[in-house]
Amino acid sequence: MIDYKIKILDNFLQLKDFDALNKLEFSPAPENGVSYFTCRIDKNKNFINGENSSVIKEVFESYNDSLLKILQEMNADKLSLYDYSMISVARTGKNFKFPIHDDTPEKLLSGVIYLDPEKNSGTNFFDSKNPTVKEKIDWKKNRAVFFSREERKTWHSFEGHSSGERKVLIYNLCTRKLKKVFNVENKNYFYGMLRYKLNPYIFKLFKRVI
Repeated sequence: MIDYKIKILDNFLQLKDFDALNKLEFSPAPENGVSYFTCRIDKNKNFINGENSSVIKEVFESYNDSLLKILQEMNADKLSLYDYSMISVARTGKNFKFPIHDDTPEKLLSGVIYLDPEKNSGTNFFDSKNPTVKEKIDWKKNRAVFFSREERKTWHSFEGHSSGERKVLIYNLCTRKLKKVFNVENKNYFYGMLRYKLNPYIFKLFKRVI
């Protein structure tokens, strides 16, 4: 078993929000890639960049306080670092595989809610950067999975499925106070940031989403 917390909540979204997110129109994903509809909203409810969507705004207003409570429960020391929310609907092609990673330090709370289709692949969690799965969260529509990222610890991955395109809501609570993140985690800021910048695949894809 892994030695960090994962929170799973079924039927997380209200039906109206679940349906509205599924109906958002944006580019389909290539079979070996990912497509995003994304935006950032700060803690004062201002759109920072990305798509200015009434659907995303309503999701933010309906669920952001709940996510802050989850962050407090999972990692209270990071709650005061919160600056903005990154909210995306992502479409993953059936042949796409995201490598095992521990998330970038901007993310205080990482969350994914499975949207569509009925059958697909969920999320795999590991106790090290090792391809042996330690905990597999099965796909279920409207299931939410949350964890609080920690340097070189919260290893996880996801991939597409032969059933077709995978659609999820990605909901992350984020910060700009990166040095304080590493202080809370008792990790070295310089080496941590260097590691992400030297991994062009993870760093480039993350920057696309924010």
